[in-house]
Amino acid sequence: MRPLTILIPLFSCQAFLGCGQPNITASKTQSMEPAYKEAIRTDGYQFIDPNGMTIKSRFLLPEGFKRLQYKTVAFGSFLENLPLYSIDQEVHYYNGKIKRRENIYNSVVKLHIGKRDLHQCADAIMRLRADYLYGQKRYKDIKFNFLSDGKPRAYTNYAKGDYSYPTYWKYLEYIFAYANTASLHDELHQVNTTQEVKIGDTFIQKGSPIGHAVIVVDLAKNNSGKTIVLLAQSYMPAQDIQILNNWNDSKLSPWYDIDQNIIKTPEWTFYPKNLKTWE
Repeated sequence: MRPLTILIPLFSCQAFLGCGQPNITASKTQSMEPAYKEAIRTDGYQFIDPNGMTIKSRFLLPEGFKRLQYKTVAFGSFLENLPLYSIDQEVHYYNGKIKRRENIYNSVVKLHIGKRDLHQCADAIMRLRADYLYGQKRYKDIKFNFLSDGKPRAYTNYAKGDYSYPTYWKYLEYIFAYANTASLHDELHQVNTTQEVKIGDTFIQKGSPIGHAVIVVDLAKNNSGKTIVLLAQSYMPAQDIQILNNWNDSKLSPWYDIDQNIIKTPEWTFYPKNLKTWE
């Protein structure tokens, strides 16, 4: 690990420029919700198959919609096939405490997040992008900008030939500590309209003083060209990646129609101008 001597760690900056403060209080670890599978059948989750263990297999499509076809090496395929915990799993914070559902999320992505308060909203999005590239052994493409100077820090420079997973995770936590929603916002490219949305795109706000980001992890279209998406997030404090419910349209939830003037997620409000994409 070779942090530049002029850099100041951004742990405090994450608190002010990272994800917004959650409105859910962390609770002590508690038992799973044994009735959750039954609740799915009775509470309007008509597009969730509780037996599915990936995004693609758990989330059913509304009538007339079809997923796009992706090559197995594509980012879209990686996101659609993200592993999920059992349907009754709750989101855990980095310290083991639980984030109660409060109808915010319906499923939890099965990825470890470490034991430090680092894996927050923008960090989770950078992590998914990096995990995809790491799995493809595209090591030279793994790089993210620091907030302090807007310049990228490359995984290959950090790893120095050691591409083992422990070194890779140390690199990610190094990035998480010095990058946030503001740096990722400036790094990504603007999408002209929500009608051009692609899987992997991100709704992101820099925030003043705080911001937030969510990522499109699945996408489907109908014959008329209408697009719906699934949105996922991490948040503050550092927590598991979760698939969000749609509070605006219970008949469509958890899918979102983002061709709107306002895109309201359970813990943040976005606008079409907030949609950004990878290069």
